[in-house]
Amino acid sequence: MEQRTVLVVLFEGVQSLDVTGPVEVFAGAAAHRGGTPVYRIRTASLDGAPVRTSSGLTLVPDSSLADAPVPHTLIAPGGIGSRGADPLLIDWLRTNAPRARRLVSVCTGAILLAEAGLLDGRRVTTHWAYCAKLARDHPAVEVDPDPIFVRDGHVATSAGVTAGIDLALALVEEDLGRDEALTVARHLVVFLRRPGNQAQFSAQLAAQTARREPLREVQQWITEHPAEDLCVESLAARARLSPRHFARAFQTETGMTPGKYVERVRVEHARRLLEDTSGGVEEVSRACGYGTPEAMRRAFVKTLGAAPAEYRRRFHAPFAAQSAPALDR
Repeated sequence: MEQRTVLVVLFEGVQSLDVTGPVEVFAGAAAHRGGTPVYRIRTASLDGAPVRTSSGLTLVPDSSLADAPVPHTLIAPGGIGSRGADPLLIDWLRTNAPRARRLVSVCTGAILLAEAGLLDGRRVTTHWAYCAKLARDHPAVEVDPDPIFVRDGHVATSAGVTAGIDLALALVEEDLGRDEALTVARHLVVFLRRPGNQAQFSAQLAAQTARREPLREVQQWITEHPAEDLCVESLAARARLSPRHFARAFQTETGMTPGKYVERVRVEHARRLLEDTSGGVEEVSRACGYGTPEAMRRAFVKTLGAAPAEYRRRFHAPFAAQSAPALDR
């Protein structure tokens, strides 16, 4: 296999983990292959000078961007420096990034690519806190705020910080196969099971925490009892409110309807069981409160873009059947 150059663009105020996360993944893949390393990793700043990251670390690039090799994979990391970036950096990206065979952004690195006109007409994502800004400032870009990473042709964009590791692992899997990517993931002690269309938030993170104690207790109870009757009437009784008052107050204080919150909790619980246990789809569906396996299948296709059986095939943890406890009956 040909050696593939991975070039990471550096600038003042870059997020250090946006750089080091993907670099460690590609470096790990290179280290685990015999003979010539598969990836040649290079970093470059505009003038070749060291840059200070948003956390205060100093990164020393290999070269200036003008002297950098034409890469197979170009990575634009994010950080506070990606907002209001040096126009010379945007100009360099506009001129040179199209020469890369694969264009990648991590977190708000998508803003750099958008400013350079490289994302027009493409579906992308970025850190949840900046999705609205990206969509507003660049109406020609289709911004999807939910996934942790998005692939659109040769362009790949990821959500905040650690999602860059997920995306890099997916790219290694594309290049070298699942076994190689799994080896790297194990070495880094991270999961190789987060699909790109997994939401950036869990239900508990996506929803705000309710101000009133009865509603907070209901939120926690839903999370701990996904198999119970979680209709509005039942939840309202637990909160000691009328169904109408409960539904209105829950949405006002959490930012989502009770039904949407329950749906997210159940999908997340089912996903974890499919990943980490050996229970059958029917057993998992019962444990998560779905009336039938078909109801769970519809929820998975809607939320994750894959049926439960396909999801398990792709993301089931190795040896889960031997080590995982049985599902609660």
